[in-house]
Amino acid sequence: MSYKQCLVVVPGIVLAFVLYTISQGFNNILGIELLGYDKSPISTAMFAILFGMLLGNIFKIRESFIKGLDFTQSYILKLGIICLGIQLKPFEFLEFGAIAIPLIVICIVSVLLVIKLLIKKLKIPTRMAYLISIGSTVCGTTAIMATAPVIKANKNEVSYAIANITLFGILSMLIYPYFANFYFDGNSLFIGLFLGTSIHETSQVAAAGLIYDQQFNSPETLNIATITKLIRNTFLVIMIPLFAFLYNRNTAKGQNYSIIKIFPYFVLGFVAMIIFRNLGDQAFFNSNNEIWLSTVENIKLFSKIFLTMAMAAIGLSTNLNDIKKMGYKPFMVGFIGMATVGIISILTIEFYIYYLF
Repeated sequence: MSYKQCLVVVPGIVLAFVLYTISQGFNNILGIELLGYDKSPISTAMFAILFGMLLGNIFKIRESFIKGLDFTQSYILKLGIICLGIQLKPFEFLEFGAIAIPLIVICIVSVLLVIKLLIKKLKIPTRMAYLISIGSTVCGTTAIMATAPVIKANKNEVSYAIANITLFGILSMLIYPYFANFYFDGNSLFIGLFLGTSIHETSQVAAAGLIYDQQFNSPETLNIATITKLIRNTFLVIMIPLFAFLYNRNTAKGQNYSIIKIFPYFVLGFVAMIIFRNLGDQAFFNSNNEIWLSTVENIKLFSKIFLTMAMAAIGLSTNLNDIKKMGYKPFMVGFIGMATVGIISILTIEFYIYYLF
């Protein structure tokens, strides 16, 4: 990118960053100051897209911001996804993964099959269904943002899918801790597995685990739910290339098709960041090196900033009239997706209870 091109994208990038700052501040006031959590259970990205949509539909965005907003939605988004890999430590999950991974795989496959059937019955756009399904099965907003450029989803579809996932994620976050305690009779392992597989966002899983811990004095449940969710997040590495293959195969219609052309190479950066984290942890395990710990925390922070900036940019570019035209059917898919992953999680855990424990 030339010097002149850099100058052209700066205004839009700065605007997205300003919206990130406002969203983070508002989220802290609502989640920490008013609701009393140590960390807000509500996604800052949700506020960013809402504020962006509000401003973008009240005011006409100037041409001087457009290129920078497009750059943010494309390149800064992918950079944020790459940085997200720093929070995953799969080498520590091997023992627990033997229990969690089969459960996660069963939930993912079940939701994908159900949503595939719903596409035909309700006749909703294929890209919308893909976004809702990966948001329901893997890691909510982050999965939607990572998949959108791969299947060429437009801004309105992304906004609708995120609103969908956020709504049902918050509902499950508030209801499931109490339901799980009743259903699983206070068993911390099964409750943690259920919360980690049935709630969409990582922050929502952590909040649900915290609610359970505070209500029923079970820190083990919070730890199990969080680890299960982080293992579930690693499936982005598999699901994004898979969705790229499925979508482009169905739209090629006789054209020469190559997985190499549509493969989302930023996923390799995501994997590289996971490896980087694990190598660093191994190298500095005994010394508890402060520089390394600070580096990890800073990369986590940058990931959050970049992803939220991308959501602000998407919000600013979203036309609410176009979303209105999409109707209620995608929300029905979101609800059914939430119910499906919850039911399948329960049934699979029941199988564990009777045959493995």
